[in-house]
Amino acid sequence: MRCGLKFLFMTLFVIAQLAHAEIRDVEGNFFNQTLGDFSEELQQAKAAGKKGILLMFEQDECPFCARMKATVLNQSEVQDFFQKNFLIFPVDIEGDIEIHDMTGVAMKEKDFAFKVNRVRATPVFIFYNLKGQAVTRFTGPTSGTDDFMLLGRYVIDEKFREMSFTRYKLNNKKPN
Repeated sequence: MRCGLKFLFMTLFVIAQLAHAEIRDVEGNFFNQTLGDFSEELQQAKAAGKKGILLMFEQDECPFCARMKATVLNQSEVQDFFQKNFLIFPVDIEGDIEIHDMTGVAMKEKDFAFKVNRVRATPVFIFYNLKGQAVTRFTGPTSGTDDFMLLGRYVIDEKFREMSFTRYKLNNKKPN
C-alpha cells in the first residue's frame, strides 16, 4: 500500500510538471532567423547583450536531432532561457547554401560543418563567445531538458574554463 501511494504521488507530480511545461514550435521559437552571415550575427549578439551564439549542426535524417527537437528544444523554459542568452542557428551539415563563418569567410554549410568544425555526427551543439571563438562543444542529444539547461548554464557561467561538462554535471546533480 505504501509503495502504491508513493507511486501515485510521483505520477501526479510528473503530470503536474508536464502540465506547466508549454510546448512550442522549435523553428519559430528556438532558432533565430539568419541570412547566413555569422560574423554579422556576432555583431547582433553583442548589440543585443547576448552571451554568444549557439549553432546546432544537424541533418534531416538524424533521429537524435529529431528527438532533441521533439523533447527538449520545444520546451518553453528551454526556449526562453536560450533566447535570452544566445542567438541560435541551425546548420545543415549536408547543406549547399553559402554562409559566412565567424570571420566573414564565405563557404557552403557542409564545408563549415566538416572542414571548419569537424562535425562528423549529429546533433552537435557549439557555443561561440562574442569574439567568435568556439568555447564549448557537445555532441549528441542530452538526456533531457535538465541536462540541456545545465549545458547552457555551464557556458554562461564560463565553467568550461575550470572543468569538463561531465564534471560540472556531476557537481550539479540534483538529489533524488
